[in-house]
Amino acid sequence: MDKTDLRIVDMLAANGKRSIKSMAEELGLSTTPIFERVKRLEREGVIQGYRAQIDRRKLGQNLLAICAISLQEHRSAFIDTFEEEIVAFDEVIECYHVAGQFDYLLKVRTKDMDAYQHFVARKLASLNNIAKVQSSFIMTTVKG
Repeated sequence: MDKTDLRIVDMLAANGKRSIKSMAEELGLSTTPIFERVKRLEREGVIQGYRAQIDRRKLGQNLLAICAISLQEHRSAFIDTFEEEIVAFDEVIECYHVAGQFDYLLKVRTKDMDAYQHFVARKLASLNNIAKVQSSFIMTTVKG
């Protein structure tokens, strides 16, 4: 990857709908080499996809929480089972396997505190391998 590739990646990371033409104009190149570079970056897996950023509050999902999870067992079969189960929960919008005090950090979005309580008490509690759950609630997103 050269400097131009890195600039293209930065432009698309800031705005995935940015046009080839506008990137070409900013970089002082024609559209064909920019298009070819973008396609190559996609083929090589540097660009893995394009997403829409959704304001979930406008969909009635007002509560955002970080849920830290400790597992009882850490053998690979238990980890695999936990990951398979957790990705099935619609409330979980991101899941990170981390090192440190906890094993996983979940980013969870629900309608309100009642819905979050239901998620923890009914869904998470139904999983066999959870030892500890600690929740923190997002008050404001400063950068995201």
